[in-house]
Amino acid sequence: MFGFDIETTDGAARAGTLHLPHGPVRTPVFMPVGTMATVRTLGPDEVEGVGAQIILNNTYHLYLRPGHEIVRELGGLHRFQSWTRPILTDSGGFQVFSLSDSSTISDEGVLFTSHIDGSKHLFTPERVMEIERALGADVIMAFDHCPPGQADRPLAEEASGRTLNWLARCRATFAELQRTDPDGPQQTLFPIVQGGIYPDLRVSTTHRILEMGDWDGIAIGGLSVGEPKPLTYDMLDTLRPHLPDRLPRYLMGVGYPDDLIEAIGRGVDMFDCVAPTRNGRNGAVWVTEEGQVNIKGARFKTDPGPLDPRCGCYTCQNFSRAYLRHLFAAGESLGLRLLSLHNVYFLVNLAAQARVAIQEGRFASWGAGWLDQFRAGRAARAGAAQA
Repeated sequence: MFGFDIETTDGAARAGTLHLPHGPVRTPVFMPVGTMATVRTLGPDEVEGVGAQIILNNTYHLYLRPGHEIVRELGGLHRFQSWTRPILTDSGGFQVFSLSDSSTISDEGVLFTSHIDGSKHLFTPERVMEIERALGADVIMAFDHCPPGQADRPLAEEASGRTLNWLARCRATFAELQRTDPDGPQQTLFPIVQGGIYPDLRVSTTHRILEMGDWDGIAIGGLSVGEPKPLTYDMLDTLRPHLPDRLPRYLMGVGYPDDLIEAIGRGVDMFDCVAPTRNGRNGAVWVTEEGQVNIKGARFKTDPGPLDPRCGCYTCQNFSRAYLRHLFAAGESLGLRLLSLHNVYFLVNLAAQARVAIQEGRFASWGAGWLDQFRAGRAARAGAAQA
């Protein structure tokens, strides 16, 4: 039911297939984020149409609304949102810790205040496993303590140690839930490596995780949360020799185009991020030869060309930049939908392009060329803005 086959490598980059109950996932892969059991503004047919193989749903938000027991009663996440392909649920750890002004962290768990109605809730490793079991995703994430980027050493050590202790409790509870509910959803549990920006702490945490037993995958958390990007890349270089080749590697919350290319080149297989739809709703889009641009700019008012001449998405194949700008200026919801669709396609397709380059043994040259072009466009645009 679960497995990961590496088919080709090119340097540290890997092309593989992750086998899950709701179908295979070919890696490298970008997972669109469907926080509330929907990829914001897009229908499941549109998300599947851009090539998405797996989506991410958010445990914290679905626990609060509509509630995990309602989702279970209605057949689990796949039936609830009419998505037949694989789903991964995060644990809600990042969300509850981001509510630091209204949460209390202890070794037992996190007591937090709902952002919806102010009610109090306690997330423990055991409770999170029960919630994720009810939601029924193919891959569920362990409950972890995610400290801020560049947290000082004592806090990073505290968060890392707590994450390891919670992982042991998650693993035990998950095994018991499977034993007592053998006819329930087929799921696998991924652990999360924490440790802040401290290489030795990251490495020791990784070894502690691997000593706990067999896993079907491993995630790297707590990066791209405020630290400079070079530190993220350095940490991936540090961790790579300590991560078993047989496990798919998931870099959590990372999804800007250049980050994908840099991380794939360092052996990462799976990514997720809210940026494609969040940026799209605000008029920001990725263009291969220009970096990130804002469609609301005056220069697009009479531009008859496609958003990205090198893109095959529905938006770029059918609409001009002038029309897209008009939609935003007029406050039409179609504009943010079309830009979100483009951004999701952009990242899903970028991961697919990387896979082909790995299979053909040209990832290093392809990746370097793609990054040079993307970053040069971004730098040129920034220079023009300052002129």
